[in-house]
Amino acid sequence: MPYTYQFPHPSVTADVVIFAMHENDLKVLLVQRKNPPFKNHWAIPGGFVEIDEDLEAGARRELEEETGVKDVFLEQLYTFGEPKRDPRERIITVAYYSLVNLADHPVRAGSDALNACWFPVRQPPKLAFDHKKVLNMAIERLKGKALYAPIVFELLPKKFKLSQLQEVFEIILDRKLDKRNFRKKILGTGMLTEAPGMDKSAQRRPAKLYRFDRKKFNKLNREGIGFEFRPDSPRKRRTTEPS
Repeated sequence: MPYTYQFPHPSVTADVVIFAMHENDLKVLLVQRKNPPFKNHWAIPGGFVEIDEDLEAGARRELEEETGVKDVFLEQLYTFGEPKRDPRERIITVAYYSLVNLADHPVRAGSDALNACWFPVRQPPKLAFDHKKVLNMAIERLKGKALYAPIVFELLPKKFKLSQLQEVFEIILDRKLDKRNFRKKILGTGMLTEAPGMDKSAQRRPAKLYRFDRKKFNKLNREGIGFEFRPDSPRKRRTTEPS
């Protein structure tokens, strides 16, 4: 016979903020809710954690059920527990975030979602629950962590141009970076390796291709040398604030 507690207990959900680069902008994956509350509203993918389920396992299951996305890097973001954040009952949510290469993760709406789409992170639709707060916190975490962990490479193809990498940094940090300083500093990390071939898509001369060298990264990490990228302090890239 299961134990019955004298006092009421909160339910637990897990939500996942998924970032990807698409059409030269940073996008977030959202689902359109099929059921109340907030029916038809857009929300961060997630749902209730089952009674015998690990938190991260619940986050991965809900993500796959609602969007079809699976096998992604997840990192815990924050726990949101305001008493009235969900009109149904007292619900605490543990939020995670992830960065993916869009080409590797096709999206489809699951059984309990009307739709699943990518939206610009700084111009999302009106979000259900407190998901605006969750998204804004994930953006700030991403901006901070991009400077001391090689997470931005999750957003890029395996081989990329330095100009592509600079653009990703500029979009995440919301500022314009000096080209010469950027290249000097990013190559100075010692964690990039020239990749075979050249990019010939531009009208100008072909550009070198690079890849993030995880073996070099792991070796330097063992020697106590972590990834660190400190950009200069140029002008702001955009005027739009996270909404």
